Amino acid sequence: MIPLLVLIAILVVVGLILAGMYNGLVQLKVRADSAWSDIDIQLKRRHDLVPNLVETVKGYAAHEKGTFENVARYRSAAMAATSTEDRAQAEGQLTQALRGLLAVAEAYPELKANAQFQSLQQSLADLEDALQNSRRYYNAVVRDLNTKIQSFPTNIIAGMFNFQQRSFFEITDPTERAVPTVKF
Repeated sequence: MIPLLVLIAILVVVGLILAGMYNGLVQLKVRADSAWSDIDIQLKRRHDLVPNLVETVKGYAAHEKGTFENVARYRSAAMAATSTEDRAQAEGQLTQALRGLLAVAEAYPELKANAQFQSLQQSLADLEDALQNSRRYYNAVVRDLNTKIQSFPTNIIAGMFNFQQRSFFEITDPTERAVPTVKF
């Protein structure tokens, strides 16, 4: 009778450990989904702000058509991207196009003094900060999830229940990593 009770106790302990590992994986998966949703929200806000910024600059710099077309094209591509890698690449291109748009604005003192432009520019800066924080949190959760999926013994549970590693939200455009040049 005692050996049977010991065996049952061992099975219960092993079951609890396996359940704990599974629940840990589920928790990280849900946190990764939530973090990705936070990035989506920030990107949606950014995509909604871009047309207002473009229209404000257009009023002052109508001859900068190529810049406006680039912003519109990259905004559309970013909104259409579905995978993490495609999204990161498209958002990087949009960031570069927005930098070009803001560089155009620098050439127009009246525009820089415009209260609406200043407000939009500040909103964009705030959004970029929030987006950077969301990306950083997402990447931290993905790091933890991927580590757990690869680590023994949770890798066995992860394989049994088909937990997949996630991709990091990374900068793929080397020009985004370069230090910007400031000229006066």
